[in-house]
Amino acid sequence: MSVRVRRVYDPPEPDDGVRVLVDRLWPRGVSKDAARVDEWPKGMTPSTELRRWYHAGEGSYEEFARRYEAELAAPEAAGLLSHLRESASAGPVTLLTAAKEPDRSHAAVLVRLLG
Repeated sequence: MSVRVRRVYDPPEPDDGVRVLVDRLWPRGVSKDAARVDEWPKGMTPSTELRRWYHAGEGSYEEFARRYEAELAAPEAAGLLSHLRESASAGPVTLLTAAKEPDRSHAAVLVRLLG
């Protein structure tokens, strides 16, 4: 399985495969044409409450990851995660995020769960 994380602000690359935006909000300053997003499964993104809690600095990344994994167990999110897993088994998948630190974001949790 080939899953990687890239910032949505980086230009698309030929080996990206399926490009999946994993943020709940569309990133600022990026047109839909430039982003070349194939899928945008908002139902598996962190909830607004969890995102605000984490960005307010109220908890550790480890606690955020634990809470996000619990959200991903909900039926809709679990189904979307399963679909993403199927896509990754068929070819490369690139998870796109606007996070400044993708390795300490929800995208890193997704990569771990898909691996």
